[in-house]
Amino acid sequence: MKKNKILKVGLYIALLFTLFLTGCSNSNSKNDSTRNLKDSMGHEVTVPTHPKRVVGSYLEDYLVAVGVKPVVQWSVKNASSTQEYLKKDLKNVPTIDYSLPYEAVTKAKPDLILMGTDSQVQNGKYNQYKKIAPTYVVKNGTDVSWRDQFLDVAKAVNKTDKANDVLKNYDQKLKSARNTLDKKDANKSVAVVWVTNNSAFIVSDKSSSGSLLYGDLKLKEPSLVKEVSKKATADWSSVSLEKLAKLDADYIFLVNSDKGADMFKDPIWTNIKAVKDGNLFQYGNDSSWQYKGPIAYTQMIDNVLKDMTK
Repeated sequence: MKKNKILKVGLYIALLFTLFLTGCSNSNSKNDSTRNLKDSMGHEVTVPTHPKRVVGSYLEDYLVAVGVKPVVQWSVKNASSTQEYLKKDLKNVPTIDYSLPYEAVTKAKPDLILMGTDSQVQNGKYNQYKKIAPTYVVKNGTDVSWRDQFLDVAKAVNKTDKANDVLKNYDQKLKSARNTLDKKDANKSVAVVWVTNNSAFIVSDKSSSGSLLYGDLKLKEPSLVKEVSKKATADWSSVSLEKLAKLDADYIFLVNSDKGADMFKDPIWTNIKAVKDGNLFQYGNDSSWQYKGPIAYTQMIDNVLKDMTK
């Protein structure tokens, strides 16, 4: 009888201990379900540890690269224009206007909202968005590299390890591409020109494809691109056809959004060095040439190698 009593007491203590451990486990799980981060504007943001429904307009390249599929994707002109180069990755993802209307964001039911620029949350907008879901403003600005922004996005969605792997693979590809280009086209200069509505634009040397060509690939920058970049206030700067006549690039990558543009028939255009030499390579709106990020840049590296080393 005494044995049975001791056994019962032992079982009771074991049960209490199990319940205690379960309670601790549940408490830890609850605490682990969120993380506290400080964003680029100094907001203290409590974000989900493993967000499931992320809104990250114009940050889709970064998100897809670390394996996060956003619940909506950036678009303009009533959803007639999207980041077409990500079409396969964002298949069946509904669009949202670039201005991120509150109603549309609410309808997406996000558990985390990522903002790519400070301007998106100015004039009281931040307080409106954070009522919908935790809102995190990622690093941005002229002094912030795409790598810095990519890593900050990855931190917000708890994918830093994955982002580091992506950058490691990217850098290996970059090194190989540089070696190939050094052997084939050392000291050749390149430029990116975008034509839309019969108007031409040149990319800044520190933005979009300019950052890749002159920063990562270390290709030679033409004097006109340097001149335009010094005064640039955006990724792309308007240039007149007369000014383009001075473009002495050995190769031109043309983002052609206006195939029937009159300027292509103008003698000034046809006498531009790269055009005359047959070193003009055309890409459409479905290409990655107007964007940035590890996916866009990987695609562009492949384009450069194909065109410059054939």
